[in-house]
Amino acid sequence: MVRLFFTLSPTISRFSIYPGISSVLAATNTSLRLRRQHHQFKTKTPTLPLASPSSSSSPNFKRTRFYSTGARIFSNSNYFDDNLVVLGIETSCDDTAAAIVRGNGEVLSQVISSQAELLAQYGGVAPKQAEEAHSRVIDKVVQDALDRANLTEKDLSAVAVTIGPGLSLCLRVGVRKARRVAGEFSLPMVGVHHMEAHALVARLVEQELSFPFMALLVSGGHNLLVLAHKLGQYTQLGTTVDDALGEAFDKTAKWLGLDMRRSGGPAVEELALEGDAKSVKFNVPMKNHKDCNFSYAGLKTQVRLAIEAKEIDCKCPLSSTTNGDRRNRADIAASFQRVAVLHLEEKCERAIDWALELEPSIKHMVVSGGVASNKYVRLRLNNIVENKNLKLVCPPPSLCTDNGVMVAWTGLEHFRVGRYDPPPPAIEPDDYVYDLRPRWPLGEEYARGRSEARSMRSARIHPSLTSIIRADDSLQQQTQT
Repeated sequence: MVRLFFTLSPTISRFSIYPGISSVLAATNTSLRLRRQHHQFKTKTPTLPLASPSSSSSPNFKRTRFYSTGARIFSNSNYFDDNLVVLGIETSCDDTAAAIVRGNGEVLSQVISSQAELLAQYGGVAPKQAEEAHSRVIDKVVQDALDRANLTEKDLSAVAVTIGPGLSLCLRVGVRKARRVAGEFSLPMVGVHHMEAHALVARLVEQELSFPFMALLVSGGHNLLVLAHKLGQYTQLGTTVDDALGEAFDKTAKWLGLDMRRSGGPAVEELALEGDAKSVKFNVPMKNHKDCNFSYAGLKTQVRLAIEAKEIDCKCPLSSTTNGDRRNRADIAASFQRVAVLHLEEKCERAIDWALELEPSIKHMVVSGGVASNKYVRLRLNNIVENKNLKLVCPPPSLCTDNGVMVAWTGLEHFRVGRYDPPPPAIEPDDYVYDLRPRWPLGEEYARGRSEARSMRSARIHPSLTSIIRADDSLQQQTQT
């Protein structure tokens, strides 16, 4: 079933993000000329190969590079035109999403097709089944987004799509659709980093949020603490060495026999309200590790053992349990949630101290990703952030979980500074190799936060988004001299 979200939000001005627009950069030998036709912007410049130290990236994927380390200011008078319109497509995991966002931050439409029934059937995400579900609905989801915005593909300025990280089979569905739309209508494309999109969507809803800022990104597959220096440039202060918090919530919900159609996080959060959060003694993970990394595998094991000790039958749904059994399940849910979030608090507190040493001007901390919808998580982290004299910024729940709005907005941010690809060919061969990045770090590791248990040097496949942008910035500067 496709759940439709149609947002008629007030216009959100973004002009304060890029100061000094009145000045104009002199043209360079790689100057950009954008031609507007029915709000459609097309590149008329040569392409350069993707500057990447990794040989694993597809050789077929090329990028157009027109940007420097600072904000690009083009002579084009429509650079900050409200009529910039971007379609965002998201299929990195288990939801098929598309949205259309205008350059001023107005969300014209948002459509999400949930795979809740599959989650309940398999007790989690099954990659092949998820891919098939994406393929069945992707055309309808994109068309519904266009229809609800009262637009056609000819009205678009560009197409943004998640290319990683995520499940390869799922990512391919979204990228293939995006390339078909962009190719047929000669639209530029922006490949989006899924976790950067979770961080940047906060800039759509919070006008005061400017770089630099802190971000905690928590979802089913990721736990990241990053320092955002500027668009596309991040320092990773901490990550998970094994399982993410969202995965721990999902497994706990499954073992407690909860309804997985809502996903594990909301189910555990609701049941925890009935329980005693201190009734089950769980150990806080990594107490002796003085870094900002996370680990939830051990806590999952503690939860499983507690469930076995209480002789809880996960096959028996919560609605069919006795009062005593329900109480036991609620106590475990509440105790798990308390300790899991306490682990977040301890690491966030240290990460804020590190971030302030690196960027003393930080004023905000963003908490985003699916787990950020949890009210208990927000409440506890808000206390930590306020004690550090910062402001907590959380997107609304509908923008915390995977969605097309965050992809479209991130695409807009990069498109404005010239980071995009030229339109793909209208027809591509069946054996075309898409640029998919299932394991793609967002930023470079902070030396003090490097984990001995899981080093990014051995875990990564693709170079980080930050390293790619820095390399391309350097190449761009060389061509200008």
